[in-house]
Amino acid sequence: MLLAAGIARAAPDAAQLAALANGSNDEKIAALRDLGAQADAASLPVLAALSEGSLYAFKTDSGWRVLLLKASGEAVDAASGERLLSLPEGADSVMINNRVRGALAAALAAIRLASADVEMRLEAIATLGNAPDVKFLPLLDAALRRESNENVKTRIETVRAVILLQNGQREDRLMAIRILGETSDPAHLRLLRPFLTKDGQGRFVETDTRIRAAARQAAREIESRVQTGEMLKRVFEGISLGSILLLAALGLAIAYGLMGVINMAHGELVMIGAYAAYVTQTLVQQHAPAFFDVWLLAAIPVSFFAAAFAGFLMERLVIRHLYGRPLETLLATWGISLMLIQGVRAFFGAQNVTVENPSWLSGGVEIIGKQILTYNRIALIVFAALVLAGVVVLLAGTRMGLFVRAVTQNRAIARCMGVSTGYVDSMTFGFGAGLAGLAGCALSQIGNVGPELGQGYIVDSFMVVVLGGVGQIAGTVYAALGLGILNKFIEAFAGAVLAKIAILLMIVIFIQKRPQGIFALKGRYADI
Repeated sequence: MLLAAGIARAAPDAAQLAALANGSNDEKIAALRDLGAQADAASLPVLAALSEGSLYAFKTDSGWRVLLLKASGEAVDAASGERLLSLPEGADSVMINNRVRGALAAALAAIRLASADVEMRLEAIATLGNAPDVKFLPLLDAALRRESNENVKTRIETVRAVILLQNGQREDRLMAIRILGETSDPAHLRLLRPFLTKDGQGRFVETDTRIRAAARQAAREIESRVQTGEMLKRVFEGISLGSILLLAALGLAIAYGLMGVINMAHGELVMIGAYAAYVTQTLVQQHAPAFFDVWLLAAIPVSFFAAAFAGFLMERLVIRHLYGRPLETLLATWGISLMLIQGVRAFFGAQNVTVENPSWLSGGVEIIGKQILTYNRIALIVFAALVLAGVVVLLAGTRMGLFVRAVTQNRAIARCMGVSTGYVDSMTFGFGAGLAGLAGCALSQIGNVGPELGQGYIVDSFMVVVLGGVGQIAGTVYAALGLGILNKFIEAFAGAVLAKIAILLMIVIFIQKRPQGIFALKGRYADI
């Protein structure tokens, strides 16, 4: 856009243009720093062209001539604004290395600091913070005076403090330390620690005791906030993992509590839901790309009914003939899981497939200590809560839910009262399978989808069900969230493998003391 508009006047003078065209890397960096310090918007076309690789130069009798190549093929003289139909013979692209690119990014940021767009100003401040230069102090001071956005103003003050910490006088450094101490950025700890280091003879490198004391206090404050942010992030990740376990185990808890069936194919029902989401995404991409941002909303019912149908068929064709024979049921469902895995491999291939996040699930929220809570995991937690609420309403407030609870507590009496237990079994198993499909749809938003997807959650799902209490929804919720949070806290100190082992040992010990789980099954035949 800048090149298309042309340039009314050129901010870089002849010496600066010559340095950019043919100077050494150090000369180019010096010229870029000067242009950034001038903060003249007229320099943007030249700097943008240099950044995009469309700045050309060639030597004439009077010196170097610098040209900006436009998308149309025309060239514009950077000094005079003269337009040429094409690049002259002998004009070469101006090449830069990573060091020069860093200085170029800082110069562009210094100029964009005066933009009317808040996001552009924030990006410019972040760039200046990555390459602090004392030459930018006047620009930051001017930007601070005219800034009305409190967030931007705080960011400017922080970058200014970083520059003063490295280049300011004693009082300026003390003020900079105080400002940095009010932040929660772990990177600022690296700036403060040199004030607290000692040389080879055990003497502090920083001789000023006031500065050392201020740096020590500021470092403690930052460390405290960083630790708080890390703890909040672990709790968030634990709730997120617990939400995944809850979605995966909820259907299993209902079916296991109702029929006592150990369904080893439950993980593959999760996989079916994930692949249903992938197919929905692909169809929307091919046939309705304008609605791609809402494909996930369409995938939710598709995943539910795809997995529910698979579960319904599984129960009607196989499981209903094996009630009361747990070993045969376990082996049969294990065989079904292998068949489903191989079927998916044959149809979709053995490689993982990628399910894209809608734009509204990209990014995240920054909290204390520069920790990021991603939108897709926040949405996962909300989704799990909504699914749980729907299950509770269904079981507690509908006629079908009444039948399910009756059959769970006493199948024989429910049959005597006229309840079709076979119909309840089929519908409940299909509903539990549909919940597994919803888990697969949710999992597709936080990782790749593959034939082995469900294998990673079947054991965890059974642990949640057993720990919470067979057929107990409240116990499943407590167990899932508890295991998720506990796993993340142990994982932070011992690693993922040891965390799994530690949790398994805890569950074994707990079950030894309380075999019925957190919540015991209620009913006349609960102990049978």
